Amino acid sequence: MAAEIIPTESTTPGETDPAFVLHQGGKLEIRSTVPVRNKDDLSLAYTPGVARVCTAIAENPDLVNDYTWVANTVAVVTDGTAVLGLGDIGPKASLPVMEGKALLFKQFGGVDAVPIALDCTDVDEIVETVVRLAPSFGGINLEDISAPRCFEVERRLQERLDIPVFHDDQHGTAIVALAALRNAAIVTGRELKDLRAVISGAGAAGIAIAKILIEAGIGDIQVVDSRGIVHEGRDDLTAIKRLIAELTNKAKLKGGIEVAMEGADVFLGVSAGKVPEDVVATMAPNAIIFAMANPDPEIMPEVAHKYAAVVATGRSDYPNQINNVLAFPGVFAGALSVRATRITEGMKVAAAEALAAVVADELSADKVIPSPFDERVAPAVTLAVAEAARRDGVARR
Repeated sequence: MAAEIIPTESTTPGETDPAFVLHQGGKLEIRSTVPVRNKDDLSLAYTPGVARVCTAIAENPDLVNDYTWVANTVAVVTDGTAVLGLGDIGPKASLPVMEGKALLFKQFGGVDAVPIALDCTDVDEIVETVVRLAPSFGGINLEDISAPRCFEVERRLQERLDIPVFHDDQHGTAIVALAALRNAAIVTGRELKDLRAVISGAGAAGIAIAKILIEAGIGDIQVVDSRGIVHEGRDDLTAIKRLIAELTNKAKLKGGIEVAMEGADVFLGVSAGKVPEDVVATMAPNAIIFAMANPDPEIMPEVAHKYAAVVATGRSDYPNQINNVLAFPGVFAGALSVRATRITEGMKVAAAEALAAVVADELSADKVIPSPFDERVAPAVTLAVAEAARRDGVARR
């Protein structure tokens, strides 16, 4: 069921609301990269000159990367079912977000992106539609597709396509969270292997964070959903949660968030649930709290700072913003630069390591992650992802 949106002054179009003023006419346009000033230009850009290029590509399909926009263009694909904090608002209402995502791809990574909002929510239909659109793109960025369908859509698309498929709600969040946690561990005098983390939320972001932390060597993790700690003894788990149960919770804990939080070193929040202060108070000394729900963190920074040495949120008005824009532009730029066939776990970890290294010489409790406007970020992530793609054997050049 679509989320009910109650009209307010801020959501009513008007000349005085700066958000509506900015969005008037949309945020994107298509521009030519070549001049068409006379008939000679026209004959090269279109017929008859274009026919020679088409024939060459027909004979050698790989040339599409050299003579079209494919090599630097991704599709930003959604079905509008999990848009920001608004929920299932449908494909048309999702378009301002998808345009915004495309704008960020270009601004921060130099990657061209095309918003595609699909009027369907069936996994089979989404997969078949994207597969048919794929020849026009060098990569697919899945966006705001609700869990658990998003896992299946991504998996099946990557099986069918030889270009990167990346669900940013999962992996972008995970990359940035890992980068910040690496630096937070340093600030507090520890290593990842020393830490026990609690992840509140077992949706797309929570599952992806768990996976990347395991890949990076975290000590232990308890993933907590609306029914409590995800463990192997539960009979209500989806397939992806069963996998997470097998990979996490070495301590064999059972119960709710209050059980998981007692003595925990790290809290990573990617859910709408609030954590009471008396539960936060049971965390280990020198704790690390990343409360990333927007706009209202699971633990407000004013409370978190009473018990934690390092605090991060998803908001821009507090230090240490966990923002996906730190990851996805460079990840795709790096993957596209070597014509990678997929984005591997190794590429994601490499992106996180590169992101963490950007501020390695500037670390403090209030600076464990770069600003989204730090111009060092995208080049560092791009290079690291390209090198990792070569190491992992998924680069084609």
